Amino acid sequence: MCGIVGFTGKHQAAPILLDGLSKLEYRGYDSAGIAVRDGENETEVIKAKGRLKVLIEKTNGGESVPGTCGIGHTRWATHGGVTNANAHPHKVGNVALIHNGIIENYHEIVNKYDLADSLISETDTEVAAALINKLYDGDPKATIKKVVAELQGSFAFCIMFKDQPGKIFAVRNVSPMVATYCDDGAFIASDLTAFIKYSKRYFILPEYTIMIMTAD
Repeated sequence: MCGIVGFTGKHQAAPILLDGLSKLEYRGYDSAGIAVRDGENETEVIKAKGRLKVLIEKTNGGESVPGTCGIGHTRWATHGGVTNANAHPHKVGNVALIHNGIIENYHEIVNKYDLADSLISETDTEVAAALINKLYDGDPKATIKKVVAELQGSFAFCIMFKDQPGKIFAVRNVSPMVATYCDDGAFIASDLTAFIKYSKRYFILPEYTIMIMTAD
C-alpha cells in the first residue's frame, strides 16, 4: 500500500504534505518523499528511506522547503528495492510525478519509446514520468490522455509540470483518489484522512477523468 497527498493553496505546502502523509502511515511504507514548487522556481524533490520521521527531520518539518504547491508520497516497494532513487516523487525533465498502482507493461513502454537512458530508478513509476516528459508538447491534458492510453494496469497519478506553476494534474484508474477544496486551497489524497482536518467534504475522482488543481 502507498499513500498520496497533494496540495496547492495559500499556505506552505511541505508541512501540510508531511502532516497528511503521517495520517497515512497505517497503510505501510518503506520510503517517503515530497516535491514542492515555490512560484516560478524549480521543483525541489526530497526523498528518504525508512520512516516518515527521517523525511521530517531532513526537511525540518517542511520548513526548509518553501512553496505553496506540492505532492507527497509514501512508498511500499514493488518494482525495485528500498532506495532513495526508487522512492517517489520521480522527476524527469519537465515532469514530477507520484503514483499508486502497478503499470504492467512498463518494460514494453521503455523499449517502444527508447526511455532507458532517461531512467535512474528501477520503478514502473519513473517510466510513466519519462513517457509524459517525452510526449509533452505544452498541453498537459492532451499529453496525459496520450500516456494513459498506453498504460496497462492500475494507477493514480499526481503530476506537476515545470511550465504550469501552482497546478497539480491528477488522473486515476482503479487506484483510489479523493479531493476537496476549501478556503485554504485544494487537496488530493489516496484517503480522506490525509486532509480531513481542513475539510470533511470531499469527492471521489472519477476514473479516467483529468483533474486540474489550482489554489482557487
